[in-house]
Amino acid sequence: MMGGPRPRRHFHDELDALQDTLLEMAGLVEESVGQATRGVLARDRAIAEVVRRKDDRVDELEVEIDSRAMELLALQQPMAKDLRQIMSTLKVSNDLERVGDHAVNIARAAERLSEMPGLPDMPEIAEMADIAGGMLADALAAFVSRNSGTARMVCLRDDKVDNLRRSLFRILVTHMLEDPRRISPALELLLVSQNLERIADLSTNIAEDVVFLVEGRTIKHRSEPLEAPDDAGFETPG
Repeated sequence: MMGGPRPRRHFHDELDALQDTLLEMAGLVEESVGQATRGVLARDRAIAEVVRRKDDRVDELEVEIDSRAMELLALQQPMAKDLRQIMSTLKVSNDLERVGDHAVNIARAAERLSEMPGLPDMPEIAEMADIAGGMLADALAAFVSRNSGTARMVCLRDDKVDNLRRSLFRILVTHMLEDPRRISPALELLLVSQNLERIADLSTNIAEDVVFLVEGRTIKHRSEPLEAPDDAGFETPG
């Protein structure tokens, strides 16, 4: 009688601990993206070391999540929604680690930009950073709340970032052709825009994983029409 429920309670305690570790990782990555992008706009060389230190902790947490998740899969053999939760946590953890790497790249660009000639104001960078950062925050919030409607809305914003990157590319090429002294800083901003685009892509991945977790269906590679839900708070039980 006493032996039945205890392993199950232990399993769900481990699931909760796994999610808590992921949330710590998510908080650090969100901070890193915000600090790195602000560092680029302010040409702040000091931000690179701050972001690098956070990324070291992010890497440690990814290893911890992998280890815990594999142990749960091997020892508990979860089914249905519990299995989806563990698999989704693994995928989100991997995507967050990659977002952290892109934040480091952006912070390093800020460090280099601090020693280069300035460029005219580039509002596209700030707009890309705002959208990509918002996508990441909303995708993670959707994961925590198991809200597939919010997740689908995140996916719909990815095209806006892609369009801004293409527009910025044309602007920066024009600046490089007009003045060779602008080539190096322009290339750095191109690198920043590419990393922001990848952060938006990875945020979309996380949002797609939320839909899989909540609804048990795959929307990756647009395997079904992606459109805004009538109610952004729509949620289907798993």
